[in-house]
Amino acid sequence: MNNFKFTALLILSFLFFMQITVTSNSQERLRDHGIEIGIFKPGRFNAITDVPGVKVGHKTIIEGDDIRTGVTAIIPHPGNLFRSKVPAAIYIGNGFGKLAGYTQVKELGNIETPVILTNTLSVAPALDALISYTLAQEGNSKIGSVNGVVGETNDGGLNNIRARVITAQHVLEAINSAKSGPVQEGGVGAGTGTICFGFKGGIGTSSRVIPPSLGGYTIGVLVQSNYGGVLEIAGVQAGKFLGKHDFIKDIESYSDGSCMMVVITDAPLTSRNLERVAKRAMLGLAKTGGIASNGSGDYVIAISVAESNLIDESSEKYTPIELHNHSMSAVFLATIEATEEALLNSLFTAKTTKGFNGRVVESLPVERVINEIKKRESASNK
Repeated sequence: MNNFKFTALLILSFLFFMQITVTSNSQERLRDHGIEIGIFKPGRFNAITDVPGVKVGHKTIIEGDDIRTGVTAIIPHPGNLFRSKVPAAIYIGNGFGKLAGYTQVKELGNIETPVILTNTLSVAPALDALISYTLAQEGNSKIGSVNGVVGETNDGGLNNIRARVITAQHVLEAINSAKSGPVQEGGVGAGTGTICFGFKGGIGTSSRVIPPSLGGYTIGVLVQSNYGGVLEIAGVQAGKFLGKHDFIKDIESYSDGSCMMVVITDAPLTSRNLERVAKRAMLGLAKTGGIASNGSGDYVIAISVAESNLIDESSEKYTPIELHNHSMSAVFLATIEATEEALLNSLFTAKTTKGFNGRVVESLPVERVINEIKKRESASNK
């Protein structure tokens, strides 16, 4: 074989190897299996980053046999968030959680930092990182108060949570890695060690673009799934036919956990209507079979990034634009649809994981679920 043919063979072999590698690492989401949720269409990436200016970053920490945790950072817009605050609201579906920053958001109706998701015992370093990040921003040299917003779920089923390995530096790395475009899902970032309906959970995202006749706004959702109930997928009680749900035994075996949901839209809304939007995300959770159980911290953070409504406190007055109440229903439905799909994407993209104390949490048996859904669809069409 001459050198030219040998070199060509090497190149072709390399390209073939790269193709296999990319394919094997690709994540199949709900829509990749032909299952579409709702009536509205998703945006280009079907992700929270379809909302202009929104960025997401992850820091995944996998160490030894027992550390399975991480951080996810959501940055609403590329400017100085402290100087251009975003209108926001937080809704509590069930309050068994440690969401930091809630009272000031409730009182003032805005958020002034990136939103951080992590594990239950790492809220403190996340807050420390948000303070450092905000103080370091150009134009913030004289500020003496920072209201960081940090949500959490308990990943102690797969992660040695008491080791408390997450540092402020890890959180800053997640913030600094944030980017627009496709969002990695499944067992990454804050979803590295989470469990959902007894299967491996994680980070999920989805979006909806409302038709121009209804405003043309984009609604994006990102979730950290770590909750339970009786799993439903596209209206089919998957937990029931899989024989895996919380109430098969006398004790609740999966439901206690938590779910963080972040909703961002470019619709011009203030905190009043954003709270109404946040409430609708809980309906999306319910459509997946979630029950907001006794020990679950289920929180929704809703944000508007409409440029007209960014809050510059150096001005004398705040004159935002607000959609009429009668224009909100399409936003509500888009939120429900995107939340439901984001939660299901977190399950579909997560992989079987072995972690703390040798525990193995299996991924959702996607092929079996899809076959069952299509079988029932076929039967209903006869």
